[in-house]
Amino acid sequence: MPDILHAEWTKLRTVPGTAWLLAGVVAATGAISAAAVAATRCAGGLGCPADTTKLSLTGVYLGQAVVAILAVLAVSNEYSTGMIRVTLAAMPRRLAVLAAKAAIVGALALVAGAIAIAGSLLAGRLTLPGNGFTAAHGYAALSLAHGPTLRAACGSVLYLALIAMFSLGIATAVRDSAVSIGLSLGMLYLPPILIALTVTNPVWLHRLQRYTPMTAGLTIQNTTGLHGLPITPWAGLGVLALWAAAALLTGGLLLRMRDA
Repeated sequence: MPDILHAEWTKLRTVPGTAWLLAGVVAATGAISAAAVAATRCAGGLGCPADTTKLSLTGVYLGQAVVAILAVLAVSNEYSTGMIRVTLAAMPRRLAVLAAKAAIVGALALVAGAIAIAGSLLAGRLTLPGNGFTAAHGYAALSLAHGPTLRAACGSVLYLALIAMFSLGIATAVRDSAVSIGLSLGMLYLPPILIALTVTNPVWLHRLQRYTPMTAGLTIQNTTGLHGLPITPWAGLGVLALWAAAALLTGGLLLRMRDA
């Protein structure tokens, strides 16, 4: 297994786009988060019932798209160039190859995600007090010493890593870059929109939101109003983990069954 991990790391780090995509995760997440906190103001304690932690992590909505693209290209680039045949000839244990890819991509997503989340929270801590979110209005400065904020921060990093696993599994099953990216992003962004547009019954709306990967997974960011959520934060992240596991399992089975 160490040899396979080294080979996968070498392949991924020598692709020029990898560094740019990792930088894109940090830049996209941080920029959108900074813009969100800069645009939100509190004129009084009763007029701004905001979850400042979740607000500061808004950039994850865009950063996850870059993570998904990174994970897809880690697999589909080999299929598009034909290098997958060389990989599987040198390393016949196909599931071990997939596990190594998942480990490397997941580790990169965790590192980039940690930097992105730290930058987002720092932007919130520095900007929000000047916009009226002060102790006088009932808002303490953002701090990882605050349990819910720490949970939201760590959970958001794990969320990005699970998005990488989810997209990696789809790419392994589909092989084609464009189709894999379309499926990954479509399964993340479309269900919440379609549910909001088509489901009017609040009970069913609540139920369906529990099982969509993005809506359920991002409940990990909530630090206020937890009783009104469709699912608890850690359970929501667990739903996303199940989606990622199902995608990887499907991709692994197809990788074993098909020719390269």
